[in-house]
Amino acid sequence: MDKHTVAFLLLDVAVIIAVARVGGMIARAVRQPAVVGEIAAGIALGPSLLGLLPGNPDEWLFPEEVRPLLGGLAQIGLVLFMFIVGLELDMRLTRGRERAAASISACSIVLPFGLGAALGLLLYPSHDTVGGVEIERLGMVLFMGVAMSITAFPVLARILADRGMMRTVPGVFSLAAAAVDDILAWTLLAFIIAIIEGGDPLEVAKIVGMTLVYAAVMFGIVRPLLAKLVEWRDSAGRLSPDILAVILIGVFLSSAVTDVIGIHQIFGAFMFGAVMPKVGAEQLHREILERLEQVSVLLLLPMFFVVTGLSVDLAGIGLSGLWQLGLVLVVAIAGKFLGAYAGARASAIPTRQSAAIAVLMNTRGLTELVILSAGRDLGVLSDDLFAMLVVMALVTTVLTEPLLRLVYPDVVVANDIAAAERRALAAATAPRVLVVLRDPGGTVDDLRARHRRLLDCTTGYDVVLAGLLTATDSPAKRLEVGVPVVPDFAAMASVVEKLNLLGASLTGAGSVSVLCRFSADPATDLDAMTRNANADVIVIDAADRELGEMLRAAPVAIVDENASAGVGPGRSVITCVVADNRSGRTAAVVGAGLALFGSRSLTIVSAGSRRRWLADLRPVVDRGVRVSLVEPKRHRGEDGAFTVAAADDDARGRGSDTPVTVVDNTETSEEALGDRMATLYAEAPASADSTTNATDTTQTTDTTQTTDAGSAAKERH
Repeated sequence: MDKHTVAFLLLDVAVIIAVARVGGMIARAVRQPAVVGEIAAGIALGPSLLGLLPGNPDEWLFPEEVRPLLGGLAQIGLVLFMFIVGLELDMRLTRGRERAAASISACSIVLPFGLGAALGLLLYPSHDTVGGVEIERLGMVLFMGVAMSITAFPVLARILADRGMMRTVPGVFSLAAAAVDDILAWTLLAFIIAIIEGGDPLEVAKIVGMTLVYAAVMFGIVRPLLAKLVEWRDSAGRLSPDILAVILIGVFLSSAVTDVIGIHQIFGAFMFGAVMPKVGAEQLHREILERLEQVSVLLLLPMFFVVTGLSVDLAGIGLSGLWQLGLVLVVAIAGKFLGAYAGARASAIPTRQSAAIAVLMNTRGLTELVILSAGRDLGVLSDDLFAMLVVMALVTTVLTEPLLRLVYPDVVVANDIAAAERRALAAATAPRVLVVLRDPGGTVDDLRARHRRLLDCTTGYDVVLAGLLTATDSPAKRLEVGVPVVPDFAAMASVVEKLNLLGASLTGAGSVSVLCRFSADPATDLDAMTRNANADVIVIDAADRELGEMLRAAPVAIVDENASAGVGPGRSVITCVVADNRSGRTAAVVGAGLALFGSRSLTIVSAGSRRRWLADLRPVVDRGVRVSLVEPKRHRGEDGAFTVAAADDDARGRGSDTPVTVVDNTETSEEALGDRMATLYAEAPASADSTTNATDTTQTTDTTQTTDAGSAAKERH
């Protein structure tokens, strides 16, 4: 290898990385998966676009002596990608929906396979020669069938994550069906490759037998050994270089074995990913994906796209080949859609959801390119047919997102999630309080101790415990290679179980229900959960500054519980910043209850009638609660918002270990308000300070907190 070749290799790598990144950004800008833009960029660098310019710049930029080197890098990228596909394959996705997943997957393979095989028979006379050698009809027919049957699980998962559909009916069932589809389709492809490579029956039997032995070793010996990686990672506290080295060695050795057997190296990588530990390995998986993203997405996969693009000459299809391309598209789209739709309807899934599942199962993306690359290596696809199938892979993937928005628009997604949350709620017999716990970690006892003051608010109410989990696939943390689907499901199941146990311990509450969401936008998701739960009061930990600030800008009444230096050891002052309306008085009732059962001190910051507040709060005053009324200082800022100043630093409070924010979101009738106060105060403990009188305090300071201009008028109808 001379310096000229090395220089061109380095130049080509730089150009490919740059073009792939630009292609991915353009694709994301038009709401397409990044891989669509990267594939298109790879094709553009080949004869289909760059080669059309004067002087054939594609041949100058990618000389013949450099192309094998790019091909070697592409094969490494392909192996790593197939390992990721296997790593994401987790049959726990099908738990509880095995029959529907099997029905959808089987129908979405059988029909397109049959139509693809028939298309292969029709197109064989036009594509029976590859490299000057006539190919076997059976090999091409079988390969066309399997090429039409593939669903790209990684791209499907990415589209669901982008649309927030992971936990909708179409999302759950399409993921489960795609997992089964992966197993069936890759097994079928391995068998077909064995037939094509083996030729005579004895050789085919030998390849199949060796493949079965290999699979038995992987599942029987390698899988138990790999389970120790979880303990190794946990003891190290991270994915160390040694752990990653062991994984990569295993991936490449497994790929080499399947290549020697004769079923292509992609199966070895896929199998190694499939036998990786799944249960309790969520953090390990994410760290593997984060590491591979550096080398796979940025460097190696773009090489695969360009090597593929150099073999695609769209101009070579010509006008005479357009009818064949049209047939390929019709068979690919109609076969997969009708098959998946029939399977979903056979499982009693409603029409709209079945159509959405059928659209999602039509996603092919990079996985289809892997299949086509294997077909080209096997010599069963002519250059023109290969180009048509690459176009089919791109078109079907591009169509998925807009068709999904047509069949299953955002409003339907929101309605389905809302309906599922409403079904999870118990029938309300009393005002409903929504207690929000952000990323509730630790044991149930830890949660109970850490959020004691929040849980105090539940006495006498119907309770909804709402878990808001930080989305592992939020835009800020999003990975380009792989989507942590199963870890999300496992994390949610764990939190729901803990919240159910926590709810069972709330003896003073009425009914208890549990809702849980992954959230990249907590304020928006909390608003949706509140509406779905029909909550009267929202209780939030004020230590959560991010969420607290978002809600302080909303038109709602706010109650803060914070530590105060002047109240005594272990006590806190309750500060209610409220409007003088029914919503505000309901919030004050909750604050009074917290003060009554805990701090014995309550500050009301409101512009309303002091006489009315004193009359309303007389029951807690008689029970020994010290009540201070503060006249807020208001002014309108440039943005139209009001500023409300509390009376003093003691009233505002600082440094609490268990601060609580209660946001009221309802209009309460005078009768309901009176009943609630009477019930709550009747349960209050007696106090030695029962002679304390209400104090009318009107001083203000410059300490501010901001509410929306409409907060004083917020009432729910």
